[in-house]
Amino acid sequence: MIRRKWPAAGVGVLLAALTAGLAFPSAAVAGEPTGQDAPQVDLVLDVSGSMRTRDIDGQSRMAAAKQAFNEVLDATPEEVELGIRTLGANYPGDDKKEGCKDTAQLYPVGPLDRTEAKTAVATLNPTGWTPIGPALLKAAGDFKDGNGSKRIVLISDGEDTCAPLDPCEVAREIAAKGIGLTIDTLGLVPNAKLSRQLSCIAEATGGTYTSVQHQDELTDRVNELVDRAAEPVVTPVATEGAASCAKAPTLESGLYTDREEFGQQRWYRVDVLPGQELRASVSVAADRAVNPDYGVLLRAVTVHNREIVRGEAAGTGRTDVLSTGLRYP
Repeated sequence: MIRRKWPAAGVGVLLAALTAGLAFPSAAVAGEPTGQDAPQVDLVLDVSGSMRTRDIDGQSRMAAAKQAFNEVLDATPEEVELGIRTLGANYPGDDKKEGCKDTAQLYPVGPLDRTEAKTAVATLNPTGWTPIGPALLKAAGDFKDGNGSKRIVLISDGEDTCAPLDPCEVAREIAAKGIGLTIDTLGLVPNAKLSRQLSCIAEATGGTYTSVQHQDELTDRVNELVDRAAEPVVTPVATEGAASCAKAPTLESGLYTDREEFGQQRWYRVDVLPGQELRASVSVAADRAVNPDYGVLLRAVTVHNREIVRGEAAGTGRTDVLSTGLRYP
């Protein structure tokens, strides 16, 4: 049985996604389409003046990013259409209005010519402002139509300098369009303010935030995200969990959606055979502003109601995605 519980009081309708994964190679994935379009990735790189700072393995942040990009370009799967967008690469002046327009498509999203893309990256020099919000708005339009996965990978060493255009709000607007675009973020500086902003951007679209301080970490993480884009897109299947364990519906390996109010519980049954492993996660997003005191609790229990493993996460009151997961061998 898998049980989800929101311990907070208050009323709010939630959209929840449950992945119940049984670890065997031939498992069918509910909702997986066939014949999908090519996956697309847009690498968005901060080229602002602070990227000159020499604090990554004895070299500048820009040099580390260039080296990482070259290795990523070499490793990009053939089926992935990849592009590169910059922010802060061209305007060196002090006019904020002009600095906040400084975002450009360095290499268009499409079939990858590795030599051409590397040549474009080699021309970059740290220059100006950090217009993250404007760059995300432009990047959302860099993709072609199609049902393949779409992913922005944002790499920055500083928070946005173009307020009042809040990049978190930009990310929420992108998510609200329903175009299936995920934004992953990487921070090159262990800074609390930067971490909060990049985390907020990522969470708004169901993406991830990672802090990296070494060139090899940057390379590995970007490679991982590009590879993830090449994975099949899974369409969630609507389901309705039960209010009690005895009436729980049985779920196969796959991705599911459900809706409920705060304080409710939903039960699901997953059959785990000998030699198999249970992996489950849940992501929830409030459809309205909520009080800060809320959370999500995911429990796996036996048919005799004995808890075997749990995962939980607390909310902050923002209308971002809140996620937790569990794993049981």
